[in-house]
Amino acid sequence: MRRDLVAALKARDTDTVSALRTAIAAIDNAEAVDTAAPAPVHNEGRVAGATAGLGSSELARRILSVADGQSVVSALVAEYLDEAGRYAELNRDDLAEGLRRQAAVLRSYVC
Repeated sequence: MRRDLVAALKARDTDTVSALRTAIAAIDNAEAVDTAAPAPVHNEGRVAGATAGLGSSELARRILSVADGQSVVSALVAEYLDEAGRYAELNRDDLAEGLRRQAAVLRSYVC
């Protein structure tokens, strides 16, 4: 996806750029770890709640399976198509068609 994003940027294909940026962000968000358990707090520093040491507040990201990534992209496709239907009901066919094009771009990444 990231390579295709670079190609779409060079080609100035706004629908593909928008769809790929959204999908990449959604996948990155799905890889985020639940932060319910906070990192240990050291009160020795000048900032309240600061942690000590380089990277001490960083958490490892989850590794998504291919199926998980495809599930995220499939959900985006469904969301785009639902919103396109809503726009069409409001006689905003221009916006609906843009979302349909973006859904078509993402559909090519789902087997």
